[in-house]
Amino acid sequence: MSRRARALAFLGLALLTAAVAAGVADSYGSRLASGYGPLRRVVVAAKSLRAEGVLGPAEISAGLEVRRVPVRFVPAGALRDPREALGLAPTATLEPGAYLVASQLRARRPGSRSSDPLGPSRRPVEITVSGAEPLLAAGAAGAGTRVDVVVTTEPSGSGLGHTYVAVAGALLLALGPGADGPGPGGTAAATLALTKRQALRLIAAESFARKLTLLPEA
Repeated sequence: MSRRARALAFLGLALLTAAVAAGVADSYGSRLASGYGPLRRVVVAAKSLRAEGVLGPAEISAGLEVRRVPVRFVPAGALRDPREALGLAPTATLEPGAYLVASQLRARRPGSRSSDPLGPSRRPVEITVSGAEPLLAAGAAGAGTRVDVVVTTEPSGSGLGHTYVAVAGALLLALGPGADGPGPGGTAAATLALTKRQALRLIAAESFARKLTLLPEA
């Protein structure tokens, strides 16, 4: 066999070997991906969270994070959104990287001295509101701000729409730009601590009202 023929033979063998190796790698990768399955959002502790410590807005922002992990590794009851833990407290200390599971969280116990921003009868409810630009611009959108929610209905055949205070002095837990982004005339996403009756009133208003306006409590 000539030198040229041997070179061509070695080149062909090298190409065949590379193709076989690539095929084996692709097959292994496919089997690996198939074995682990689809991914799912889960909430994990970004830092150590003490037992019985109520998770307020500050703890939610700094102490929790969202990761995507294979569904097969996700424990039953794992939270998908950090806001689901707002106002709740871990029953045991959670170390960084630990999943937040519903069964390991509970509302503040009666008589507890932990500072729960919600209280025993309120839960966080997010609504879309207008008129929140002053709060966003002034940085007064943090926890503890008291606001009034004003509902303006659509105009009827007899004239202008009706405007009234649907909820007065609600505790604002969080406030951020709405789906249409920040800016004049834009909406905002407000999370309020509401009783069940207040929540139902505002949820109903969102379906028929022209707008819900957020005003700082006088």
